[in-house]
Amino acid sequence: MSEPKKTIPEIIRPEVEIALTHFPELEDVPIEFKFKKNIKKSVMQAQPTLQGIFSSKENRSYRILISEKFKITGQEYQTTNVPQDVLIGWIGHELGHVMDYQNRSGINLVAFGFRYAFLKDYVKKAERAADSFAVLRGMSNYIIKTKRFILENADIDPLYKERIKEYYLSPDEIMEMVEATEEKTKN
Repeated sequence: MSEPKKTIPEIIRPEVEIALTHFPELEDVPIEFKFKKNIKKSVMQAQPTLQGIFSSKENRSYRILISEKFKITGQEYQTTNVPQDVLIGWIGHELGHVMDYQNRSGINLVAFGFRYAFLKDYVKKAERAADSFAVLRGMSNYIIKTKRFILENADIDPLYKERIKEYYLSPDEIMEMVEATEEKTKN
């Protein structure tokens, strides 16, 4: 009997499964979705496993860490208590990172990690690429709902909102991308 390709906590299984339907390329890719007490500067984080970095692309595995809680004006909220579509959008964005990682060699992944850790422009490029992967796979409504949840929630820390504005696609940019893609498919 083969190992399961996905490890998903039951409490978020429906949201993960919906997000995964938009990424059929990841069907056979091992991904562990795992809750963590706290993740600095974000709610979720996708990363290759240590053994995955040095494996061939076909044998690579990933982990998507999900912060158990996040803060809104000093109060902690359970990540699982956000609206379902928002959670699906967050997961879709992280799956976008996995798609990006799948296109990279092991050495390139190591270099990616260093650039991401130290270069702000590289963070912006990587986050916008993850959003783009999700949007181009039909997740635009989920991604927009996630962005709006963050940007329009008066109680979310202004520093986190600024990070979202600076590094990620805006709802308007997402709509422009969707319209451009629809134009291309018409022609």
